[in-house]
Amino acid sequence: MSIARLQKEPLTNLPFYEERVDLACAFRWTARLNMHEAVANHFSLAVNEDGTQFLMNPNQVHFSRIKASDLLLIDANDPDTLSGPNAPDPTAWGLHGAIHRNVPHARCVMHVHSIHATVLASLADSTLPPIDQNSAMFFNRHVVDAHYGGLAFEEEGERCSQLLTDPKVKVMVMGNHGVLVIGDTVADAFNRMFYFERAAETYIKALWTGRPLRTLSDAIAEKTATETDDYPGQADRHLSELKALLDEQEPVYRN
Repeated sequence: MSIARLQKEPLTNLPFYEERVDLACAFRWTARLNMHEAVANHFSLAVNEDGTQFLMNPNQVHFSRIKASDLLLIDANDPDTLSGPNAPDPTAWGLHGAIHRNVPHARCVMHVHSIHATVLASLADSTLPPIDQNSAMFFNRHVVDAHYGGLAFEEEGERCSQLLTDPKVKVMVMGNHGVLVIGDTVADAFNRMFYFERAAETYIKALWTGRPLRTLSDAIAEKTATETDDYPGQADRHLSELKALLDEQEPVYRN
């Protein structure tokens, strides 16, 4: 078999291959949507029962180039992680390692500095009010970290992880920093990250008008959020369509 053919064929014998494919797709689409930032930001996905072993992007590789085989397999309880030859970014280890140690229901963790979510994180009040259907999805389901303490090394990561212990909270607006989203799967987390950025964009642009906002009542906002929580299959279908597009346009992501 030629080297060229080997390079094109998916490495289906990789551990957690399908999970790797889903995560590689999420990285590439995040770049396509301009929600990435240079070679920073990180996604991780737990692959064992207690969530302490996880896949994560390699240190400072552009999201648009990440392939299934590039993803690191990391143990959140291994103190020697940063001394290995394929050590992750220290801030990725600090933030994601702490979350996967302390928050077992956070199976997939996505952290970005996307433009509108970061604008929201820069406001004195960084809560997202329910002004439309998308923003209502996050009613009582996001928390604001108002105590930014510098880069997310281990101490900062441990502090941030404590804000996610309530299973109902799926988004952390990291004040003066960005946003972090958790989910049960890659599809769940990516879909939530996508809609939170869209909701933040709507809110920021509504503020630009300087006119009063039409805010939903708490009852309707909670009803909408609950209906969205229970909406069948939408996140899985979203990711499936994104993979189908990549399969047509840049199938190398599966390698």
